[in-house]
Amino acid sequence: MHLPGGVSRTVEQRVPRVYAESGPVGIPRTLPHVSQRTPGAPTTEEVRNLLRAVIDPELGSNIEDLGMVDTVTIADGIITIGVKLTIRGCPLRAQIQKDIKSRLEVHPWVQKVKIDWGEMTAEERSEVMTKARWNARENAAPTAVPERARVLAVASGKGGVGKSSVTVNLAAAIAARGKTVGVLDADIWGFSVPRMLNMPDRLEAQKVDGRDKPAIIPNERRVGDGLLKVVSTGMLVEDEGTALMWRGLMLTKAVEQFLNDVHWGDIDYLLIDMPPGTGDVQMGLARMLPRTDLLIVTTPAVSAQKVAIRAADMARRSFLRVAGVIENMSTFTCGHGEEYPLFGTGGGQALADEIGVELLGQVPIEPTVAAGSDAGEPVSITGKGTAAAVFTAIADRIIAETPAFDDMSDCSARGADVQVSVRRGGAQQ
Repeated sequence: MHLPGGVSRTVEQRVPRVYAESGPVGIPRTLPHVSQRTPGAPTTEEVRNLLRAVIDPELGSNIEDLGMVDTVTIADGIITIGVKLTIRGCPLRAQIQKDIKSRLEVHPWVQKVKIDWGEMTAEERSEVMTKARWNARENAAPTAVPERARVLAVASGKGGVGKSSVTVNLAAAIAARGKTVGVLDADIWGFSVPRMLNMPDRLEAQKVDGRDKPAIIPNERRVGDGLLKVVSTGMLVEDEGTALMWRGLMLTKAVEQFLNDVHWGDIDYLLIDMPPGTGDVQMGLARMLPRTDLLIVTTPAVSAQKVAIRAADMARRSFLRVAGVIENMSTFTCGHGEEYPLFGTGGGQALADEIGVELLGQVPIEPTVAAGSDAGEPVSITGKGTAAAVFTAIADRIIAETPAFDDMSDCSARGADVQVSVRRGGAQQ
């Protein structure tokens, strides 16, 4: 064959032999030589990265970042993963196993995936739960509670310390200062807020602008220049004698619905009457509303103080701030002015000192407090007695310590780099 420029080459020279050896329709009988290098084994880092796609459904994060992946062994086409569960009989073990294998077996080099199951020590389990709570806090979904509203959960380690009474009286005292206060009765089993505020009406749902479905509308009560917006399971049942026999998951879902499906509107504060103890509702609230501050209620008795410390420990483990301690039922003053510490002395201050917060107030034992709660007229509204003055003082302190959320849309500092000075030991840094 002659080419331009006097260049002459044979077909054999010009075209690779494979293309000359064609079949009857011009299709090569053999393919050109292409390197078919077998993929190498994945590195330990690559395996651990793949395992970041395996989520523990209960803890809500991946098993690698949670520290559940103990060992990774790679040899002869087999990857062996050592996985530590929080408990050996974990009911989610089968799901985790399935997800691990589905993620690793897609690698061309992998022929088999083996899992060696182990159980965490108490220390490892505590560390994993801390990571899970922090992840839940950082990835909390938005709720219907306005961002500008300060959220205060009124908690106690045990029942019978007057937590609901404190919640209602504080809410009313704050509202009396011209604030709009939401009250969420999260004590699902032991609801009492509707009676204490004389608000027995059933909750209703209405269409609200900006929502795809109807929202629950809180019941309202005017207090001076302010307003209370109240939601309680007691406003969902036929009467207050109806027992709610709900288990943990249903309790958490109820609180979630109150936070997401209630049209709270423009409120300044949300006070949450928590159930006693440190169970499902408390953990759910910490996950769903991580900006919550805790007010811990106790009585002067040492036994109550020692139980109340558990509520503070729950707050610490859930990364919630404790705003202060309120001592209820501090002393009883008889008609001739003599004070009697019926439940002991010093429990509230001792608890505050142990936690490292302030004792916000000591509410005395007064018949008017119980009578007002039974009649639906809290003493902080009627203003009668020393207890009313204490509730008002605590409310004023809460208001004073709450930052004002003014409209900052036109503030030139927004989005700019701002230098912050921190004063330590008299020196500015």
